[in-house]
Order: sequence, then C-alpha cells, then structure tokens
Amino acid sequence: MCWFEGPLTAFDTETTGVDVERDRIVSAALVVQSSAGAQPITTRWLVNPGVPVPPGATAIHGLTDEHLQRQGRWPAPVMEEVARALAGHAVRGIPLVVMNAPFDLTLLDRELRRHRASTLADYLAAAPLCVLDPWVLDKHLDRYRKGRRTLSDLSAQYGVELAGAHDAGADALAALEVVRAVGRRFAERLERLSPAELHARQAVWHAAQARGLQAWFARNGTEEACDPAWPLRPAMPAAA
Repeated sequence: MCWFEGPLTAFDTETTGVDVERDRIVSAALVVQSSAGAQPITTRWLVNPGVPVPPGATAIHGLTDEHLQRQGRWPAPVMEEVARALAGHAVRGIPLVVMNAPFDLTLLDRELRRHRASTLADYLAAAPLCVLDPWVLDKHLDRYRKGRRTLSDLSAQYGVELAGAHDAGADALAALEVVRAVGRRFAERLERLSPAELHARQAVWHAAQARGLQAWFARNGTEEACDPAWPLRPAMPAAA
C-alpha cells in the first residue's frame, strides 16, 4: 500500500493572529485516519489564551473572547496534551499532515516554551515528526500553475470538500484529503518515496520556494522576509 492510501494524521490550529512568535493558539484539532476512506477520528481542543482575541481573528474563525473564557481551557495542559498526542503518533510512524507546517508547528513550539518551559523537540525525542505539507507538495509538483494556493484553493483544485473552513477540525481533515489527492495525482513521482524521504525533500523544496518568493518580493520593492526553515522555524535568540 502506498503511503497516501495508508494511515495519516493531520493537525491544525486557529490563532489570535499570524505572528508565530507572539500570537496564541485558541483552538487545535488532530485528525486520525487509519486508511483512505476510513472514518476519521477528530480530537479538538479549545483554549483560553489569556490575551484578547483581535476582532480580525474572530472574524476569521468565529471564536470570541467571551466564548473562549467560558469554554476554553488554560493553555498549559492543552499544549501538553497536543504535544504528547503528536509524539504518540510519531512513535507509531504515522505521517503528520500540516498545511503550511512552519506556521502551526512553530506556534505550538512557542506555546510549549511559554507555558511548559519545554520545546516541541523535547516531546519528540523518541521519534521525530514525519510531516507532509500540502502547500509545499503542490507548489513543487505543479509549480507552473497560476493562482493562489490556500487550503480552499487546493481543496477546489483536488476535488476535496472543505466544509466549515477556519474550523481547526475541518481544515485538518481537508488538508489530509488534499495530501491523499496529491499523492494519487502525482503517484509516478511520489509512490517510490517513503514519507521520511519525502519529509527530507520537502525541507529542500520549501527552502527553494522561500528563496524564489524572497527574490520576487525584492524585485517588487517589498521588504517582507521569507523564512526558509521547514517544518519548524528555529527559536529567536533571547534578548540580552
């Protein structure tokens, strides 16, 4: 059985914003599917981040301060549970699907540092993550296709239903199905690669993609920086 027909997990978060160093996780979901077509099992976490949720973020995911304060749990135990869940699947050798992995995984790492005085790598000491990122895969395998590559765009491109976008569970499941669809569409190029080999190649592909985007920004007079690290950005040095 090819990896894209076998067991996969998928992880997604909703947050207070897009700054991985300062923003917080307000919800997370882990989807587990034993094989293609099997009933997915979803675990969800709702977090009271301890900081206000900007109106712009609420407009995207619908989670308000009031709701999170009433229904959300404190971040420390949630981040512990999430990290242990990811580590448990990594030990069993199940690949982890994460759309734009450096965003969600770096946020999780920073939350663990903030609330558990630990790192994601600490929880993964027994077995590293084997990540499949639909954004990186699609951009490399179909690099000349025009248009945006958001999860909604990729879902439409690969015929995957995305019901309830910007819900962590719905987004994780859609990303998982997109990865299966990418695998099938490009089977001749992917089926001989193990998930571990594909993980290593994605790190190289993402770095090249970041360099290309950085060059495009430079040509257009934009100062935005593109971090080549994948699937996790290194921690910034502590201020002196």
